[in-house]
Amino acid sequence: MFYGAMVWDPWLIVAQIVTLQCLYYLTLGLFLSILVGARVSRMSLIYFFDYSTITASTATGWCTIISFLLTSLAGAGYMLYLIERAKKCLDFSATLYLIHLFICIVYGGWPSSITWWVVNGTGFAVIALLGEWLCIKRELREIPITRFRSSECLSSDDRQRQERNFFPHKLLAFLPNFLRSSYIC
Repeated sequence: MFYGAMVWDPWLIVAQIVTLQCLYYLTLGLFLSILVGARVSRMSLIYFFDYSTITASTATGWCTIISFLLTSLAGAGYMLYLIERAKKCLDFSATLYLIHLFICIVYGGWPSSITWWVVNGTGFAVIALLGEWLCIKRELREIPITRFRSSECLSSDDRQRQERNFFPHKLLAFLPNFLRSSYIC
């Protein structure tokens, strides 16, 4: 389907939001279990949602910060495959971090730590800008078009088959025979 011909599909948008949020927390859990799990005796949801664990004063806090930032890098890759459009990356990034803020408020109260805001603001910027850049690079890739090789000469049956498959019949009807054969071979 062409990009301009897309129909507004709310179920697709909701599915993309839920999938992106789940992948974000799965990736965050993976990085937290690798980086923080080796430092603490017991992992819990406090490292996901409590603002007090994101601190620059302890080694565990730095591991948590690194986990959040690595998750944003992975989130940009998820944007590339889930969202696929550069102009939608900012919307989905904002939705992801607003839902995360809401869950953090419900879990541990309003985040009063400046470190929490800096880390999540940086993560938001990384996922939005890097995701948009990756999507733009994909959108601007050259579309491969098959071309005929000039060194190949085709039989008349092959020419007719290719004319039927690749060229509009009405345009070819106006071309003289010598132009048709020179263009194909």
